[in-house]
Amino acid sequence: MYIERQYRFFDLIMAVFVTVLVVSNVASSAKIVDLGLNLFGIPMAFDGGTILFPISYIFGDILTEVYGFRRSRRVIWAGFFCLALASGTFWLVQHLPGESTWQGYAGDAAYAAILGGMASGGIVLGSLAGYWSGEFSNSFVLARLKVLTAGRWLWMRTIGSTLVGELVDSTVFVIIACTFGVFPWALFTTLVLTNYLFKCAIEALMTPITYLAVGFLKRAEHEDFYDRDTNFNPFGV
Repeated sequence: MYIERQYRFFDLIMAVFVTVLVVSNVASSAKIVDLGLNLFGIPMAFDGGTILFPISYIFGDILTEVYGFRRSRRVIWAGFFCLALASGTFWLVQHLPGESTWQGYAGDAAYAAILGGMASGGIVLGSLAGYWSGEFSNSFVLARLKVLTAGRWLWMRTIGSTLVGELVDSTVFVIIACTFGVFPWALFTTLVLTNYLFKCAIEALMTPITYLAVGFLKRAEHEDFYDRDTNFNPFGV
């Protein structure tokens, strides 16, 4: 009979991961930031969630590196359903009648303009599809590279998996958001390029912290999982 191992920090990491995911998606719908920078003539504007969202990939790397793809898959699905729950709640609140005093100083128009993105089909579908495809791509690449490199060159594996996962995530999200009219197609290249470069840069800069976190967890949990015989089906149980 198979008995699931109990870990000291796994649940805490999952809770922080889900919090980062939900907060970053709220920030994405709330504001597009422009620091006035340009790259080859392309404005480096980005949605607010880009500030926090790259951290979810760092957590994804740590989860897969220490606990393996199967447990990382469970966390990814937990994040997916929590994000769907948050979006459903924002949608319900948007369609409930507003109290008269609140309508006077805020109102439905303000709610729709700032938080309505979390309830709109384009943001919800784009966020869910981008997150799901990007996180599973990241986790799969990292797990396979760990086996192929015999656990060496963690920096190469975390950055390499992020380059793949973030490209998939950013591209899928912006394509769907533009298709549904959330963002104009004129911003497509700007949003994809800025999101991708910014997120990958954060991953690279956070590499020393990733090393410290991975080393600490491997010692504390007495775990260093290798996905040699893993079923990488994202729908596997």
